[in-house]
Amino acid sequence: MAPVSPLATVHSDADESPTASRAASAIKSVKSAIAVPENELKRWRRNFDSNAQTTAGAEKFLNADQFVNAIAPKGDLTKIGRAQFATLFPVADSSRRGLVSWDDFVVFQTILKRPDADYWIAFQYFDVDNSGTITYDEFKKVFQANIGPDAIPFDFECDWVKLYLGKKNGTHVLGYNEFTQLMKGLQGERLRQSFKFLDGDQDGFIRPDQFKRIILELAGHKLSQAVIDRLPTLCTLTPGGKISYSEVIAFHNVIREMDMVERIIREATRKSKDGRIDQSDFMNHCVSSTRYSLFTPMEASIIFHFAGRGAATQRLALIDFAQLLDPRWRAPAEETEVKKVESAAQGVMNQIAHSAYNFVLGGIAGAFGATIVYPIDLVKVRYYNQAEIGRCYSQMLNIRPKVFRNEGFLGFYRGLGPQLIGVAPEKAIKLTVNDFVRSRAMDPETGRIKLQWELVAGGTAGGCQVVFTNPLEIVKIRLQMQGEAAKLEGAAPKGAVHIVRQLGLFGLYKGASACLLRDIPFSAIYFPAYAHLKKDVFNEGYNGKQLSFLETLSAAAIAGMPAAYFTTPADVVKTRLQVEAKTGQTHYKGMGDAFVKIYREEGFKAFFKGGPARIIRSSPQFGFTLVAYEYLHKTAPRPSSACARLSSSPSTDPSEVADSLGLNEIAYGIGAD
Repeated sequence: MAPVSPLATVHSDADESPTASRAASAIKSVKSAIAVPENELKRWRRNFDSNAQTTAGAEKFLNADQFVNAIAPKGDLTKIGRAQFATLFPVADSSRRGLVSWDDFVVFQTILKRPDADYWIAFQYFDVDNSGTITYDEFKKVFQANIGPDAIPFDFECDWVKLYLGKKNGTHVLGYNEFTQLMKGLQGERLRQSFKFLDGDQDGFIRPDQFKRIILELAGHKLSQAVIDRLPTLCTLTPGGKISYSEVIAFHNVIREMDMVERIIREATRKSKDGRIDQSDFMNHCVSSTRYSLFTPMEASIIFHFAGRGAATQRLALIDFAQLLDPRWRAPAEETEVKKVESAAQGVMNQIAHSAYNFVLGGIAGAFGATIVYPIDLVKVRYYNQAEIGRCYSQMLNIRPKVFRNEGFLGFYRGLGPQLIGVAPEKAIKLTVNDFVRSRAMDPETGRIKLQWELVAGGTAGGCQVVFTNPLEIVKIRLQMQGEAAKLEGAAPKGAVHIVRQLGLFGLYKGASACLLRDIPFSAIYFPAYAHLKKDVFNEGYNGKQLSFLETLSAAAIAGMPAAYFTTPADVVKTRLQVEAKTGQTHYKGMGDAFVKIYREEGFKAFFKGGPARIIRSSPQFGFTLVAYEYLHKTAPRPSSACARLSSSPSTDPSEVADSLGLNEIAYGIGAD
C-alpha cells in the first residue's frame, strides 16, 4: 500500500484551500482543541522517552516498532496483534518520513481523547491524498490493502457502495460526516455479502463452520476463546443443523450492542432478588429501561445460549455472562496443576501479608477516628455518671466548659492512651470476623448474602471484639472519671498500670456481659446498614462506580446512627458497672441488678441518657475511620498489588488504557486481516 499521510482534519466538501495549508492548520487546531493537563503531558512524555530509541541530531523519534510499544496495551495481545497496531503508525507519522516526533505523538494522543477518535483516525487513514474527502478509488484501494488474501471477497460494485459513493463520472466524494455513516454500516454489508457468498445453493442457510468463519473475520476480537469454540453450536437453537441468515444477523446485533447487553444484564441481576435472571427477566428489563424493545427474543436466546453453555433456559448470575462480555475471559479450569499448587502456596502467604497490611492500616485509621471524637466520648461518659461523681451536669453542653476550666485542654483526652491501644485490634478483629463470616455465607456466583447471615456476621464480629476490648475500655472509663473525682476529693489521679493492678484479671472483664449486649447488636445493625447504604443508596460498584469521600463518610455515619442509639441502654449499664463505685454511691451486683436499679432510681429515660452524644460520637468515628481506611489503601497500596491485571483498576497511562479509548477497536477496524 502506498504511504498515507493522514494529516487532514474535518473539512467541508466546499473547502478549496490548498492541501498543505489544511494539513498545517489541522495539526494546529488539534493541538489547541483540547487543553491537556500538565500531569497528562508528563505521562505522555515519560511514555515517549522510554520508547523513543531513534535519534536525529538532538531530537528523539519513534520508529514503527517503538510506536507500537508506546501505544499497544502491555497485557494480552492475542485478540489484536502488533501488526494491527502498526497500521496506526501512518496516522501519527504526519511528515511521512517513517518517524514519529514528540509533537506528532502529542497530536496522536490528543486525537485519541476525542469521543469520535475511531472515526476520526479511520477517516485520516482512508484520506490518502489529504484532500479532506474520500473518493471511491481511495476507499476501495485502502480497504483491499487491509484485508488478507484468504478473506471473504467484498463486492465494491454492489448497490450499497453506489448509494454512498455513486458511479457517475466518479465525482461523488465523502466528507467526514458521510464517511462515518459509511463506516458504521460497513460491517453489516460485509456480513450480508459474506452470507450470500457462502450460501452457495441460495437456500437461506449456511453450515456452522461457515458461520464461524464469518464471525472470526468480522468480530473475532470481541469474543472470548470459549465463545469462539462454541460458535458452531448456534445451529442447535433450531432444528436442521444449519444456521439461517436471521440467526447470523441476530448474533451480529448482540456483538454490536454488547455495551448495552452488559448494562441491561448488570442492572437486571442487581435488581433481582437472588442475583440471577432468565430470558424473561432480561427482556422485561430491556423493555422497561429503553424507549423501544432493543433486543428481539431471538437475540435474547442467543445471549443466554452462549452464557449458559447451551442451557439457555436456566437462571444465570452476572459471572455466567463474563465469557460473553469479556473477550479476555479464561475458564478457571485452563490453569495447569503446577500453577495451581504454586498459586495456592502464594495465596496463603498473600493472605497473611494482606491481613497484616489491613491490620496496620485499620489501626492507623481507627486511631485517627478515635482521636477526633474522643472529647465527645469523655463528655458522654461523664454525663452517664453524673449522679456518681458528686456534681450534677444539668445538660451535656455544660460539661465541656467545666472540664476545660477544671482540668484544662488535656482533660478532654484523659484515658486516650488505652483507647488508642485498643482501637487497632478492635477494628482488625471486627472487620476480619465480619468479612470471614460474610465470605462463607455469600453466594460465590452472585456475591449476594441473605439478611440473616449479614446480621450473624456483624453480631459475631461485635462479640469477638469484646474479649480484647473490654479490659481496655474499663481502664479508659476509670481514667476518664478520675479527672472530675480527683478535683472534688483532692486526690491525685492514678495511672493505667495502677488501675490494671487494682482490678486484676477477672476485674478487667467486669461489665463484659453488658458490653456483649451492646456490641453484638451494634455490629449486627451497623455492618448490614453500611453495606446496603453503599450499595443501594450510593450505588457503589454500579457500572464501576467508586464512592467519593463524602459518600463514604455519609454511609458510615448514617449507618452508625441507629446502631449507636438503639444500643445506648446496654452502654449505660456497661459504663455504670465498669466505673469504680465510691462510698455512699449505688453499687451494682451485675447486669440485671443494674437494669433494675437504674430504672427504679432514675426512670426509663436514664437508659437513653447520652444517646444523642453517643450518636454524635459513634457516627463520625466510624465515618472518619472508614474514610481514613479507604484513603490509606489508595495512598499506601501494597507493593504486590501492582501485579494485578490492568483491567482491575483504572490506569493513567494512555498505553495501558487503550481499550477504554477505543484504540483496540481502531486498530482492528482499519487493519484487520
